Amino acid sequence: MSNSFKGRTGLDRIIRATGYSFDGLKMAYRGESAFRQETWLALVLIPASFWVGRGWVEVALLAGSVLLVMIVELLNSGIEAVVDRVSFEWHDLSKRAKDLASAAVFLSLVLCGSVWAAALWHQFP
Repeated sequence: MSNSFKGRTGLDRIIRATGYSFDGLKMAYRGESAFRQETWLALVLIPASFWVGRGWVEVALLAGSVLLVMIVELLNSGIEAVVDRVSFEWHDLSKRAKDLASAAVFLSLVLCGSVWAAALWHQFP
């Protein structure tokens, strides 16, 4: 089985893939309130990571933990969209997929909060 969309190479592939990525970010921002909230939080926390972090490693951990939340939220939204595409009917496996994806978002939020709490505790004892 071949996919006619997989034939692009080089710069054309990179340009199109970048466009698809921006389309996904726009779609998530418009359609997912949790992603919108995390975007606004990221606009505050990522610049703040340069103030709170004492070196490039701390800045990377602080900013990276925020970006990780957004990445996991995008994956969660993708899983939810696929499950809803298959059927809106309640099914145990659909619930499992959505709950597991939600748990991943929760754990990424716990990680982010822990990293920020530890950095703030270290910065302002």
